[in-house]
Amino acid sequence: MSLQYQFPSDFWWGSAASAAQTEGSHNGTTGRTIWDEWFEKEENRFFEGVGPKETSDFYNRYKEDIKNMKEIGHNTFRMSISWARLIPGGEGEVNEEAVTFYNAVIDELLAQGIEPFVNLFHFDMPIEMQEKGGWENREVIDAYVTYAQKAFELFADRVSKWFTFNEPIVPVEGGYLYDFHYPNIVDAKKAFQVAYHTIIAHAKVVELYHQNYDGKIGIILNLTPSYPRSENPADLKAAHICDLFFNRSFLDPVVKGEFPEDLIALLKEYDHLPETAEEDSVLLKENTVDILGVNYYQPRRVKAKDHAPNTEGPFMPDWFFDNYEMPGRKMNVYRGWEIYEKGIYDIMINLKDNYGNIESFISENGMGVQDEQRFIKEGRIEDDYRIDFIKEHLKWLHRAIEEGANVKGYHLWTFMDNWSWMNAYKNRYGFFSVNLDTQERTAKKSAYWFADVSKQNGFDH
Repeated sequence: MSLQYQFPSDFWWGSAASAAQTEGSHNGTTGRTIWDEWFEKEENRFFEGVGPKETSDFYNRYKEDIKNMKEIGHNTFRMSISWARLIPGGEGEVNEEAVTFYNAVIDELLAQGIEPFVNLFHFDMPIEMQEKGGWENREVIDAYVTYAQKAFELFADRVSKWFTFNEPIVPVEGGYLYDFHYPNIVDAKKAFQVAYHTIIAHAKVVELYHQNYDGKIGIILNLTPSYPRSENPADLKAAHICDLFFNRSFLDPVVKGEFPEDLIALLKEYDHLPETAEEDSVLLKENTVDILGVNYYQPRRVKAKDHAPNTEGPFMPDWFFDNYEMPGRKMNVYRGWEIYEKGIYDIMINLKDNYGNIESFISENGMGVQDEQRFIKEGRIEDDYRIDFIKEHLKWLHRAIEEGANVKGYHLWTFMDNWSWMNAYKNRYGFFSVNLDTQERTAKKSAYWFADVSKQNGFDH
């Protein structure tokens, strides 16, 4: 008897994590990233003063963690390699200790029947590269391509799904617009240059991979549908411009090989076009992605501006729209984010209708909750709220698949509670809780539920 929500037979069930958020930057031999630097400079900006030194100690506990993944039905796991660990300083000699570690992780995943998906960059720029200007500087692109080449040489014999970047717009927003990532610059012209160079770096790595390897390479984008307050033309225009800045600025060049015309026109009008090189447009056109990872947490709701922007202040995307708080919206009060499960369906139908139905998967979706110890019963966190969150998103994902969307899998953020940048361990996301004093892992109720879902390849209601 088939289940009400039955997924394709080869569906990818798993979770995602990143090097900086799990390995611990003081474990093993590794170079320094912008996070080590920023934490030293401004510890007060990190929740309860917790930095990236230990995080979840995956570096020492990967065997236990991968065994747990197997037990709850993972057949895939998305990890990242730390550029600063593999090549301390960002360029130069490869760190053999890091090679040994990543080989061991990949081999252990494969031994447990879990396919590794490997991402090359997850917000963790080596500090030496940032001091050269980071993605503002085209030289850093070359260093990144060399790093990618080394990673492919070392691991591509066992890894056939690669990703160039996770959420590349976040360092743009955080580091160059809204001051929530290092280097804490507020300068839209630099922001657009950083975004542009990130896309060029991505395309160069895609080109390198396709020339030498047979697997699939893609990118992971946090796609956040922009919903207008109303059908009023002014609200529709606000939502369209918001979508251009925060979704299509990356989605169009990586999937279609070109930037949206109206985004180019807008940046030109306000004298904020990035500097480009003549060969870039051909590079983009010829090196589109094979696969797209989609991170979805919340919708973005916008309306026309209530007040004219202060054009004497720094240029911002927010000159063109205001955020809109829809009355009666469902909230994750801990994170301050709206929960809107249908958004996951809208994204996938948009990819189907407007982006060639590219092969895609949900590479992150999840619910961060504070003080989960409140929900402990008989030694286990009873996180029914997380089960409901996943289930309702999966129902909409199932519907998109039924309607022909080319969706291959679902990965939760994250496998075990991990360190979340400035929020540190404030909100917990994992299937497994982590005791920060002992590093002991304990399965939450959601882990057992997910094990059943992946085993049956679906659920009933």
